[in-house]
Amino acid sequence: MGAGKSTVARTFVERGAYLIDADKIARDVVAVGTPGLAALEEAFGSDVIGADGELDRAALAAKAFVDDESRGKLNAITHPRIGARTAELLDAAPADAIVVQDIPLLVENHTAPFFHHVIVVDADVELRVHRLVNSRGLDEADARARIAAQATNEQRHAVADAWLANHGSEAELAEQAIDLWAQRLVPYEANVRAGLPATARPELVERDPNPESLPTRLTNRLWAVAGDKATAVTVTGSEPVTSLQITARDAEAAAALPELLRAGGFPADESGTFASADPGRPAIVRVVVG
Repeated sequence: MGAGKSTVARTFVERGAYLIDADKIARDVVAVGTPGLAALEEAFGSDVIGADGELDRAALAAKAFVDDESRGKLNAITHPRIGARTAELLDAAPADAIVVQDIPLLVENHTAPFFHHVIVVDADVELRVHRLVNSRGLDEADARARIAAQATNEQRHAVADAWLANHGSEAELAEQAIDLWAQRLVPYEANVRAGLPATARPELVERDPNPESLPTRLTNRLWAVAGDKATAVTVTGSEPVTSLQITARDAEAAAALPELLRAGGFPADESGTFASADPGRPAIVRVVVG
């Protein structure tokens, strides 16, 4: 919150990205006249509805962010509706698009493995509070409470494939985003669409924000890609690149995995071994039948 995700997303859109903005969707699903707004009123009381009939976000925040139970009640109302609308927008994306999802609670909702690439935008807490108070008009105590309820930097590092530090100007952050777009995201999308493994680029690999978490990130990503077709995903080596093995449930599951792996960013090379399509995250994947 307040770190600069919107600036990065806007920079990507200027270069042709197809944006799905979770904050906008979250507003849309509780707009005037929606079942979502009615559910919030029932759960939190009529005083979360303003005189104009719209959601009073400050009043809702005062009730929904006080403890885990209240946050859980809010999430149970909004998250399914946000998910359904997100799915509709994904279905409408062009086949050759780089789809960028701007998601505030990616880490908290444990959904990072379901994306090809996770970018975290970071800024110091005090700077984020300053932006939220002065640019968005939030009460300082409210801003601090919301930030405190979100994931820590350590938790974000654990899932990040790229880390953009926003401690300077908006132009400096945009410059980082432009470089990431050109050097990594565009080649990655082209490789996935063409079904081609990437040629690893050492200068991109060295930018990994948390190399120690890479085997876990890859393992979790492969579980997300393989789903119930796999009974195990294990790391089998780390030199010269991370090697992993998927144990397919049976022969039928093994036959379905190549297409799932290709779409998920791990197409087959000439030898029939699967390899990462991401030039900044090299990996080799083999499939065996359990």
